[in-house]
Amino acid sequence: MKVMLVKDVYKLGRAGDIKKVADGYGRNFLIPQGFAVLATEGALKQVQKIKAQAEVRRSSQNNELKGLADQIKDVVLTFAAKAGDTGKLYGSITTQDIATVLSEQVRFEVKRQQVDTQPIRALGEFTAHIRLTMDLVPEIKIIVHREGEVAEHAAEPEQKKGGRKAKEEVAAEEPAATAE
Repeated sequence: MKVMLVKDVYKLGRAGDIKKVADGYGRNFLIPQGFAVLATEGALKQVQKIKAQAEVRRSSQNNELKGLADQIKDVVLTFAAKAGDTGKLYGSITTQDIATVLSEQVRFEVKRQQVDTQPIRALGEFTAHIRLTMDLVPEIKIIVHREGEVAEHAAEPEQKKGGRKAKEEVAAEEPAATAE
């Protein structure tokens, strides 16, 4: 099935592109979601118009999110996790965990679908890409260390964010500071 993309579709193409896709993908996803239309002669006559509109929309989105991308690329997320002797985690750090902590830190909602990485299942340093738009894909650094230990590449205290353990430690420290 040949379709003409009306909007940018990640890993498929940009608005105005003519793509050959599987029938089910086009019929059940692209067309009902408004990402594409059938590539008929009438639709092909509007290619230039759709490309121009998409370029304007893309540039405005990039201008809006440019500051956020600059803020995100400097982020270092630190997670404390339980791990075995070999360094393999008992669970995993998922894209949802990364998105939640990143959203808290940058004060902008990042969805798990925007985090481009595999689940992390070992101790160490990792990178993840955050897809804000097709053109803006900042990279963040993720440090996973064993629970109870301090990360060897620990970020500054204000950048340190983690799972439940880090929040409990911060909550425990606040009342002690006010009592003094």
